[in-house]
Amino acid sequence: MILYENAASGNCYKVRLLLAHLGIDCERRSVDVLDRSNRPELLGGLNPSLRVPTIVLDDGSPLGESGAILWYFGEGTRFVPEDRYERTQVLQWMFFEQYDHEPAIAVARFWLTLSGDPGAYTERLPEKHAAGYRALDAMERQLDGRTWLVGEAMSLADIALYGYTHVAEEGDFDLGGYPAIRVWLARVAAEPGHVPMS
Repeated sequence: MILYENAASGNCYKVRLLLAHLGIDCERRSVDVLDRSNRPELLGGLNPSLRVPTIVLDDGSPLGESGAILWYFGEGTRFVPEDRYERTQVLQWMFFEQYDHEPAIAVARFWLTLSGDPGAYTERLPEKHAAGYRALDAMERQLDGRTWLVGEAMSLADIALYGYTHVAEEGDFDLGGYPAIRVWLARVAAEPGHVPMS
């Protein structure tokens, strides 16, 4: 298998993290997140959106979008609950991650630490911070008194939301007021098979 990805991307990291937990090896090919000029050459025919992560399976079939890749590999494993309602809750949190969490927390992090020009985003940053804190508030409410986001075991929901939450401070988010999130982050990192982002 070939994984087109970037080591600094939380979306790509989520895929690497799940594959590590499952003991699945793949060839990693780095794709620049700033210079996108060669995306059509690299990903044309593999992913219509030309985004990473994109994975090419052993049979040559391509698959894009981190959530779809997580579900492909997670289905039938301990990371997807057997209970129908809990499975749907996992999807709920994965959709939340892509719709509410990632567009705020990942973007602020990108602007401040990866763009090379953090000053260019000064006026737009407060809006991202406000949205990011709303997402963190929702996570804190869910995790208060719970071990995992869904059910009694780590699931794809935890892997999906760990990706950018654990580096939220790189986007100038203060996690000091989120005790349940901080405990959960440590719990995810302590799971056997865990690998760091870089």
